[in-house]
Amino acid sequence: MVFAAPNQALARAEEVLGSDPSPLHASVAHQVIGIWQRDWGDMRIALDHLRRARDLAARAESADREADVLAALGVALVHAGRTRQGLAALERGVEVGSGHTRARVLFRRAYASWVLGHHRAALEDVRRAVPVLRQADDVIWTARALTLRATVHLALGAVERADADFTAAEALWDTTGQEHDKADAVESRGLAAYRSGNIPAALRLLDEAQERYAKLGTPMFMLNIRRCEVLMAAGLAPEALAEADAAIGVLDGIGGQSTRKAELLLAAARAARLAGDAHTAIARADMAVRLFAGQRRTWWETHARLVLIEARVAAGRGSGRLVADAAAVADRLASFGAPAAPEASLLAGRIALGLGWREDAQRHLEVAARSRLSGPPLARMTGWAAQALWARAVGSDRRVLEACRRGLDVLDDHRTTLGASELRARATAQGAELAGLAARASLASGGPRRLLVWSERWRATVLSAPPTRPPADPELLSGLTAFREIAARAEAARMEGRPVPTLEREQRRLEREIRSRTLHMRGDAPGDGYRFDPRRLLERLGDDVRLVELAVLDGRVQVLLCAQGRVRRFEGGLLADAESEAEHVQAGLRRLAHPGAEARLPVVEAAGRRLEELLLGPAAAQLGSGPVVVVPPGRLHRVPWALLPSLRERVFSVSPSASSWLRARETVPPPGGRQVLVRGPGLATGGAEVPELAGRHGSATVLEYDDARVPRVLAELDGAALAHIAAHGTFRADSPLFSALRMADGPLIVHDFERLDRSPYRIILSCCDTARFASVGADELLGLVTALLPLGTAGVVACSAPVNDEAVVPLMLTLHKGLGAGASMAEALRDARASLPGDAVHQATGWAFSAFGAA
Repeated sequence: MVFAAPNQALARAEEVLGSDPSPLHASVAHQVIGIWQRDWGDMRIALDHLRRARDLAARAESADREADVLAALGVALVHAGRTRQGLAALERGVEVGSGHTRARVLFRRAYASWVLGHHRAALEDVRRAVPVLRQADDVIWTARALTLRATVHLALGAVERADADFTAAEALWDTTGQEHDKADAVESRGLAAYRSGNIPAALRLLDEAQERYAKLGTPMFMLNIRRCEVLMAAGLAPEALAEADAAIGVLDGIGGQSTRKAELLLAAARAARLAGDAHTAIARADMAVRLFAGQRRTWWETHARLVLIEARVAAGRGSGRLVADAAAVADRLASFGAPAAPEASLLAGRIALGLGWREDAQRHLEVAARSRLSGPPLARMTGWAAQALWARAVGSDRRVLEACRRGLDVLDDHRTTLGASELRARATAQGAELAGLAARASLASGGPRRLLVWSERWRATVLSAPPTRPPADPELLSGLTAFREIAARAEAARMEGRPVPTLEREQRRLEREIRSRTLHMRGDAPGDGYRFDPRRLLERLGDDVRLVELAVLDGRVQVLLCAQGRVRRFEGGLLADAESEAEHVQAGLRRLAHPGAEARLPVVEAAGRRLEELLLGPAAAQLGSGPVVVVPPGRLHRVPWALLPSLRERVFSVSPSASSWLRARETVPPPGGRQVLVRGPGLATGGAEVPELAGRHGSATVLEYDDARVPRVLAELDGAALAHIAAHGTFRADSPLFSALRMADGPLIVHDFERLDRSPYRIILSCCDTARFASVGADELLGLVTALLPLGTAGVVACSAPVNDEAVVPLMLTLHKGLGAGASMAEALRDARASLPGDAVHQATGWAFSAFGAA
């Protein structure tokens, strides 16, 4: 009962102890309390009850009862870090027990061996236990044994064997009422999905398991550890670190299992390293190593040592000692049959290369490279990274490029299994090293044109195909509606000066629920096999248009100028200097949005000149007189490009990639020319341009006041030729897909836009911060504009800074006048800027807006 209804079992056991039971019955009751405390409570209390249960079993003179308690006590001692005592108790249980009971004890000893990382011993005990349990028709314990065997197979990388055992166990669980064990089976299936490379299914199954455990009222720290693994594989390392640290806090608070604390510390160390926090990673990994060593868990200790060495290297502590340490870890992991062994060999080779130890580097990298042809995607990428690093060391650019191509192809295949835009964007971080190696090799051996090809290979790849459309999930739709309602109520309360902590908590809960459901989506669109062709780009540019793609190599901006059938390279400044200058400019534009800051105008203009020197360098003098397309890297998305002197009076547009610009250029507008004008609440001017635009476009659909509600707005935007939205915009750096435009019934968020069959061909967002993005992954952007571009939008006008609402109105009216005369978005925006008054507020407003795409 303790694994079917844990809290009821605990209450029943306490009732038994209050009724003057016999030693036999008291032994059972103390064991139940001990198991409950062992798995979900205080280990000290657990050990006290289990020792009493053992003593009472001896008084009852029942050998099988004593063997059963010794098994539960042995597992508890192992979890408490008292490994030698725990194994002795389990050994004694095997000796004392017989037949069916002995098989159950063997299962628990196998479980303890798995906890300790003794996988072969675990498999041997399960092999002996399963036939006896089956013969006794013990469905529950047979299912437990099969689940454990599957879990051990997964630890050894035998995914197919694990799947077979999980399937057999699940069929048995369906015939029982063991709710906790059923939840554990769902959790185990989630682990199997993760190990086979299906991240969305893993997240869905682990979330389902969490719901089941929550109904039982039992915290499950193993689930936290597995969720951390999957979150890290999905590129969500900061979230994994937060989850691991939170679980450690809960575990410490209840005096829980020492073994689980060590595993959570290891998960936190891995997450911190992936999140770029090397010092936190070192601290967590060092604690994990010490705990695992004290618990005599060599398998686990070796994995923790691997993370500790990786973190020390990330902190700049490469040394000959670390080469030897990494090599020793690789050998030990290989002896265990652990899938992480190639990762350790790659690390040893990487450190050796940095020290100039070529023979050592070659030996370790060749071992790591063996994993490139089989196994899960990330293991194969490890192999291709090792192959590329050694090819670079021997000076073979051709082999570097081939290894990088093969490795990135593996990651491409992996990304197509991910449905959520966020996961696809974050997954690209795993290919950043390969993309960087290829870029350096291509520049050395192939010149600017080849560098352009590799710059495009791993830039804004999420925009290369439409995202998976969210399913018609009633719970997701209900969550989105509830989120809008709560967010609207919270906003109204803030405006009235009322406290909103309860509403904010509920809003955060709904956000987590919506995000969780979207992350469960499996990719349904395989890659289209598209490969960027620089000849096609140059043909489409023709003689007049110039495309400037900014690549970053070793921290310096490389300017690739594409025009008139050629690709030329110029060198800009340091990326870090450009980022710093861009932040200063953004601060200046924020101040200029308010009257009285005119003195800042010359300062901002001077910063624009410095930005041009850093970002364009000598290429600024080679732009000619025609239109320009700027393709910046993700980390420069905050640059207000209209402020650069060479672009200020020019027709120019911005695109996340050259490939994205080509797709936009070739996008065909929808038939009918339908136009939609939307006016949201709360604008200082009331969205004053919308009524005037409605008068000009008599046939346009106008949505304002109560009509400007999210469901109606989405229905009208779908497939429109031109949409204009005047509304308050908010950018969420912490969760970019919850960036929003305020409508009458609450926020219209990026997740809503992703439900469109086709977003408007042209869309104008006369709102603050609509062109802000979060830079994630290798070179990806998440935000409102990037959500629209893959959905059929060919041109967007949006704003990268807060602006003065009144100054926006004349800019928008002139912009629409140009579009009505047949101009492109970039042409109309250039002319609209030129028509503004020369005061600081209007100038800053014009600079804050950019045209994206090619319409």
